[in-house]
Amino acid sequence: MPDASRLTPIAVMILATLREADMHTYELVRLLKERRDDRLVPLQKGTIYHTVARLERDGLLAEVGVDRDGNRPERTTYTLLDAGRQAVEDWVRAELPQIDRPSDFRVALSEAHNLERDEVVALLDQRRTMLDASIAEHRAGLESAADRDTPEQFLVELQRQAALLDAELAWQDSLRARLVDRTLPWGVAEIPEHIKNKHRVSRETFA
Repeated sequence: MPDASRLTPIAVMILATLREADMHTYELVRLLKERRDDRLVPLQKGTIYHTVARLERDGLLAEVGVDRDGNRPERTTYTLLDAGRQAVEDWVRAELPQIDRPSDFRVALSEAHNLERDEVVALLDQRRTMLDASIAEHRAGLESAADRDTPEQFLVELQRQAALLDAELAWQDSLRARLVDRTLPWGVAEIPEHIKNKHRVSRETFA
């Protein structure tokens, strides 16, 4: 199986979307845009079509049919293979604990529901350790600067980053608490039926 670490964020999102149902590339593009996933990755049609072709070549998804709607060009429908499902999970496992790749972390967080609740908690605990270390490093830097009488105007970026790290840690602790006490429904199996139907979540997702 191809190394999951080589997957791009858009490849991960394509594979994760196919967990819901088989669909053609046009539907993938429409669904990703409808969900505003362009907040996380650029959704250029050419890139998506190229990525789908590469994922098929790598054995992560497969063609399952071709259809034509009126005079429109033929559309190929794709299905997610077991290797693709595993690749998504492996990629999320690798990226969710990280603090130095914020763009990839956002995608991993958006797809974290593909992992079991307890595993997500464990991965977030790993990330917390790194956040703690980074916060301590920034605080030490600010204290050292103060000891050297460094003018504060030179420290505003460091102050901002320290504040962002504090906020990130508080948010993550809140998320972890909701996962542990199960006040946050997790995984598609816990989504109410009427919400599944409304948001086009396939029953196949729960298999």
